[in-house]
This record gives sequence, C-alpha cells and structure tokens, in this order.
Amino acid sequence: MRTNRMMLAAVLGVLLSGSTLHAVEWGLKPGTPEIQSAGPLAFGPDGILFIGDLKSATIFSIGTGDTKGNPAEAEINVAGLNAKVAAALKADSATINDIAVNPLTGRVFLSVTKSDKAGSIAAIVKVEADGSISPVSLTNIPFQKVSLPNAPPNIESIRNGRPHNPRSELITDLAYSEGKVYVSGLTDGPSPSAVREIPFPFSDASSVTSVEIFHGAHGKIEDYAAIRAFVPINIDGEASLLAGFTCTPLVRFPVKSLKSGEKTRGTTVAELGNRNRPLDMIVYQKDGKNFLLMANSARGVMKISTDNITRAEGITEPVRGGGTAGQTYDTIKELDGVVQLDRLNNMQAVILVSSGNDSLDLRTIALP
Repeated sequence: MRTNRMMLAAVLGVLLSGSTLHAVEWGLKPGTPEIQSAGPLAFGPDGILFIGDLKSATIFSIGTGDTKGNPAEAEINVAGLNAKVAAALKADSATINDIAVNPLTGRVFLSVTKSDKAGSIAAIVKVEADGSISPVSLTNIPFQKVSLPNAPPNIESIRNGRPHNPRSELITDLAYSEGKVYVSGLTDGPSPSAVREIPFPFSDASSVTSVEIFHGAHGKIEDYAAIRAFVPINIDGEASLLAGFTCTPLVRFPVKSLKSGEKTRGTTVAELGNRNRPLDMIVYQKDGKNFLLMANSARGVMKISTDNITRAEGITEPVRGGGTAGQTYDTIKELDGVVQLDRLNNMQAVILVSSGNDSLDLRTIALP
C-alpha cells in the first residue's frame, strides 16, 4: 500500500509540475471556461492571463502554460495581423479587441472575436517571437472565474442615432497588481463610473468604489464617464492608479482611497485635450524617471512626464478651448496610428498599428 501511495504521489508530482502546479497554487482548476466575449486582457503571476468578458459580466483567469522564454530577446513584427489571425482561426474575419504581453516570455496574447457564417465566437490567440500565430485552447485548461455584480443591462438600443449597449462599458480596462485585479468601467447605478478591486485567487468581486473627477474641459465634477485606460503605478512609495478619461483628463487615484461602497474623487493631474479618447497606456522607466506612454484616438501617442505627479493639488478650474494643462508631454510623431500597446521589456514595447485598409500590424519599438 505504501509503495502504491508513493507511486501515486510521484505521478501526481509529474502531473502537477511546472505551469499546472502554479495554476493549482493560484486556485485554478481544470475545465472549459465558457467565455462569451473576449475583451480587455492583463497578465498576472506565473503566466496567468486575465480576460474580461462583457457579455457574461465575468472576469476569467486562465493558466496559459506560457512560462518559459526571454522577453529581452523577443522582437515581434507581423504585418496584416488581423488577416493572419483570421486564417489561424479558420474564420472569415477576426476583430482584435486587446493585446497583452506575457512579461515572463515576451509572447503576445490577443483577445479576438472571430466571425463567419455561423456567427461570432470569442477566442484567445498567441503570437510567437517568430511571428507564428496559434489559437489558445480553451478546452480542459486550468481556470477560475468571478462574476461582477451590479452590471449594466445587456440591452441593444439606439442612442443619438447610434447603436448603444450599456454593457459595453462594464469592463473598459483591467490590470493586476500586488495580489489584486483592478477593473474599470461602469456599474448600474446613479454614479456609474467605478473601479472594482478583486483579490486573486478570486474570492469576492463585491468591492466597488464609485469614482468622480473634476473635468477641466467641461468645467465640472463628473461621476458618469468610464475610465478608458489605466495603469497601476507606485511613485514616492504611494500605490496609485493613473486613469485616462475621454476628452482627456488624466486622474490619479491613490489605491488607499478605493473603499467598497463609497465614492472617491481623484486628483486631475493633466488635461490633454478635448475630442479625444485614450486607447491604451503603459508605464515605464527611462533615465531614472517614470513615464506614461498613452495611445489616443485623435491626438497620437503621448509620452507623459510623471514629475511631481503625487502633488496634493490638481486641476480644479476650467481648461477651455481644447487646451492642455498639468503634466507635460511630448507627442511621438513616428508612432502614428497606434491603437494598442504593451511593454515588452525594459527597453521595448509592442504596438498594434492601423496601417490602412482595415489592416493591423504588430510591431516592436524602442521605448521613447
């Protein structure tokens, strides 16, 4: 009996080795996650990928098994990425919703909506350093999920002559930091703009903080517009979220100010111009200083200084005429058309670029 137990333990040790063991340690269990829509992505520890599913109002974590590689040596350049993803998925077309670089390996993961005659299906795709593309199996993989309470209704309608669904802004961005998953978006309530703070391994997603800002371009306090993109950042020992909103205030929220069931007002540290929407942002270090790199819908890619960003005072007066104020920035003109980006290593980033005719390219760039 003892020999049998020892043999069983050895077999289990093999089965639970490597990435599978890490997945078990983080509370993931084998199964098939029923992901209805693959939206915002973020990597956590040990190659675990977080996926925002707007349709089911759920955050999934999956064990990718992608734990070996060297991001310092990765350099990914793929022209016509969306067409090649569609071919890899054997679909008529593929919409790329988000990209995330695995910091352990440098491989790029994509959240995708693939479409054909049968309809639209969510998929996750991996891009190797050599540019090869392959679907990530979502069958019998380690995963965990947590449902988001108080989600806006999933109802299609027409508003101001355009299709509108409140659920589309439930999850606008997400990030993992210090054992927690942070989720920005809207809730179903009178002050809908919110940040959710979810411990990982997942246990409870009920911690929701309503957030409000002073919007200089509008000259008023607002609590209804969703954060479009954000990054966790630690400056001068204070953990914070730097969040970009449409039209384009940049706002700092100290993590300690996020308290479930309460409302907090962030500090508006910059106004970066109206008629613009942040698309994605990363934080990185260069020459001993922290910078933000933010892609925008109408104002290019901005390299934003974080000097003195933790100051207590912020923008509290109107900033009219489409002007800018607060943190200084440079527009990186050679990065025209960037729609998504993520940091690859300490020196480089990966960008998703619109190259015209509905074609998207994946490129590696030096951090400016």
